[in-house]
Amino acid sequence: MINLIETDRPEATWELGRRLGEQAVKGQVICLNGDLGVGKTVFTQGFADGLGINEPVSSPTFTILQIYEAGRLPLYHFDVYRIGDAEEMEEIGYEDYFFGGGVCLIEWASLIEEILPEQAVRITIEKDLEKGFDYRRITIDGLEER
Repeated sequence: MINLIETDRPEATWELGRRLGEQAVKGQVICLNGDLGVGKTVFTQGFADGLGINEPVSSPTFTILQIYEAGRLPLYHFDVYRIGDAEEMEEIGYEDYFFGGGVCLIEWASLIEEILPEQAVRITIEKDLEKGFDYRRITIDGLEER
């Protein structure tokens, strides 16, 4: 099922992330795609809050992976923008996270499409400046109704 959500302020994108974090289940892989500055990290911060993670969440651009274990499920937050190829993900041991006991949220997931689980939830965040600076069109594919 594909859902289309439109937001007009960062707080609404954060809130969508929070709601999805509240519904997240063990073993879920969430793929986040969108250009720089569209709100992937804002969405992730809300998602973490929905999991009950209260510590600051930032994009692990240089470390590739940040682990948050203080919520109801561990959050494995990947930012693969700087990954050269899927082999680098193997060096990190991505399978332990993708198929582990927490939730994976992967920014720039389209760069590692060949190793993503088929059942991954795919979220794309897009701007449309004609509709305003803070407008976002968020497409969610693969999320089953709960």
